[in-house]
Amino acid sequence: MTKRICLVIFVALLLLSAAACAKPEALPTPALDVTPVTVQTEPDAADVPATTDGLGIKILLEHDDSMINNYTVIAVNDAAPFKDADGNAVRGVAVNTAGAAALIDWLMSSEAAKLIEGFGMAEYGEALFTLKNDKPTFTEEIVQANDATKVIRLSTTTSVNDSGLLAYLLPAFENQYGYTVEVSSAGTGKAIAAATMGNADLILVHSKSQEEAFVADGYAKLLDGYTNERLTFMYNYFVLIGPVDDLAKCAEAGNVKEAFARIAEGKFAFVSRGDASGTHTKEVSLWPESLGITVDPASVAAYTEWYLFSNAGMGVCLTMANEIDGYIFSDKATFLAFAASGGAVG
Repeated sequence: MTKRICLVIFVALLLLSAAACAKPEALPTPALDVTPVTVQTEPDAADVPATTDGLGIKILLEHDDSMINNYTVIAVNDAAPFKDADGNAVRGVAVNTAGAAALIDWLMSSEAAKLIEGFGMAEYGEALFTLKNDKPTFTEEIVQANDATKVIRLSTTTSVNDSGLLAYLLPAFENQYGYTVEVSSAGTGKAIAAATMGNADLILVHSKSQEEAFVADGYAKLLDGYTNERLTFMYNYFVLIGPVDDLAKCAEAGNVKEAFARIAEGKFAFVSRGDASGTHTKEVSLWPESLGITVDPASVAAYTEWYLFSNAGMGVCLTMANEIDGYIFSDKATFLAFAASGGAVG
């Protein structure tokens, strides 16, 4: 191609030179019959599908109304009917109600609000969590820690931990008010179960049905100054993630339920949390009803060739999806943190 272009230019210059030297009465130089040359260029960056460097998976769908992910904090009732894993009563449980109240009050304060609203902006250009417009607020002074109340046990879901939010928020609270927050992170189902055994002073989770059951069963405490045990104060979005080539064409689906139907119809690999977490509970609600998929492992026995019931945390599941070019349902904050680390699981 390059040689052809150079040859054309050379011939044109030669003819122009000859014309310049010709006598006035010379006949006009005949026009060259040159076929236009098409030069191929690299595609414009805007025309290239967005990918995540170093990963084989990317976000395909987000901001669907059915993918809103609300987070709620609940203080544990010190007089709750605590039971062990076998259902036997657990006695002598000491719940740090004062410490739990201090942390909850701080989370509802303007100080925490500013931190939450800014989390993710520097690294991702967007806030990873959004405060609810109708969230409870606390405007009074936060109670300082003392020897009896300084250690607070927080049982929480993996998303607020794996995303880095708690590591970002808690030092500000601890340094200013003298508390130490011991964080235990698991899927929402396991995080709530830990509290029912007396192993937490408060929970921070994201599964409305499980939260309501927790309250109904007498495990939640109504704190002074609030009108509800369940204090829902922020949200983000779940996202549907999948392989870059997206053979199921989920990115073209009108909504997430249609995307899930395409995955099921084509039997494309899908990695499920499978751990009764808030993410898992939300995921199973999106499959076509005819499949009968629930949080019960037996409900997916017929789909094991494409549906992977992992019973693992979000980071591990994202790693699995990335390794097998599978689809996966995740909260956006955890996926962005996962992608920023190059796929490393903390």
